[in-house]
Amino acid sequence: MDVKRAPQKKTKRNVLFAAGAVAIVATTVALANLEARPQGVARAELWIDSVVRGTMVRQVRAPGTLVPEQMRFVAAVTAGRVEARPLRPGSPVTRTTVILELSNPEVQLQALDAQRQLTQAEQDFVTLRTTLQSNRLNQAGTVAQLKAQHANAVREAAVMEGLAAKDLGSRNEVERAKESAAELATRVKYEEQRLDLLAGALDEQLEKAQANVDRLRAIARFQAERVASMRVLAGEDGVLQSLNWELGQWVNPGQELARVAQPGKLKAVLRVPETQVKDVVLGQKASIDTRNGLIDGRVMRVDPISQNGTVTVEVALEGELPKGARADLSVDGVIELERLESVLYVARPAYGQPESTVGLFKVSADGKTAERLSVKLGRASVSTIEVQQGLQPGDSVIVSDMSRFDNVQKVRIQR
Repeated sequence: MDVKRAPQKKTKRNVLFAAGAVAIVATTVALANLEARPQGVARAELWIDSVVRGTMVRQVRAPGTLVPEQMRFVAAVTAGRVEARPLRPGSPVTRTTVILELSNPEVQLQALDAQRQLTQAEQDFVTLRTTLQSNRLNQAGTVAQLKAQHANAVREAAVMEGLAAKDLGSRNEVERAKESAAELATRVKYEEQRLDLLAGALDEQLEKAQANVDRLRAIARFQAERVASMRVLAGEDGVLQSLNWELGQWVNPGQELARVAQPGKLKAVLRVPETQVKDVVLGQKASIDTRNGLIDGRVMRVDPISQNGTVTVEVALEGELPKGARADLSVDGVIELERLESVLYVARPAYGQPESTVGLFKVSADGKTAERLSVKLGRASVSTIEVQQGLQPGDSVIVSDMSRFDNVQKVRIQR
């Protein structure tokens, strides 16, 4: 038979429900107050550097090439076709070494015509000189003849005057003799003037004729030099640097035929970004990396013009060149700008620019986390940058790229 059971008291159930609700609320509040766990990043992916105080060397790095200090460009004097190419780039040459032979019949014909004109002008000069000198001599003979006649007339006038004084001659004969002497004196005077005129004209005409001969001789010499220039000479002792012509190619006047460089005399030509060249001055120390050794040098020239965002800086090399150093070799150059004494600096961050404020993650003392700080940067070098505010000596910061954590203030460093 059924036995009636006594109902449970509601007070105990309510207490249990209340305790459970309180526990849930407390857990929720506790979880809400917990800080979110920072994102993690592997330590192997990070580049961590320490802030130090000391001497910071400001440098500028730039790519470039080695070029000869003295380069001779061999250009074509006249047009022609390449008929012979006895040498190849890299061959040693002297100033009289033939590096190309050209041909052009028109140039040879022009040289022959110039020589013909010169020969004709020389012949005309000889003929003119002979004619002028002959005319001058004839005129001198005429003057001498008239002088003799005048002297004879003067004597006859004197004789007639003596006879007339003794009443042995008429007065008319005396006057006639005197007039004849006066006429001859006048003719002598005019013929002497004509002789002087011929002598002066002779010198002037011969001078102009000689100038014409000299002009044609210079033209003939120039045409001969054009013909000779078709045997292209190196023009300087050295090494044939380039010769990019093949048999049968046509060369125009003024085109570059070859380059001759003096071996062992090289300089570095660096292409410095125009944003970094403002502090580069003459005389600064530089180091050139040829991938086979380092060469010390000094800045010898800074180009005043910027091209394609870079400025050309020439560095004179000091000391012996390493093996394998040759013209057109690609190199890397580092120019020392200045030395900053007793400054805070750190390795240059991947995203930090000079004279800017950036966010850097400072590593905690235990090395397990890193927190973002605002850091003011100053002057920069190739691999280091000055710290003006935000960090202290001994602080460790992450200088590798942390752009993917731009929205967080703290990261967890995983081993």
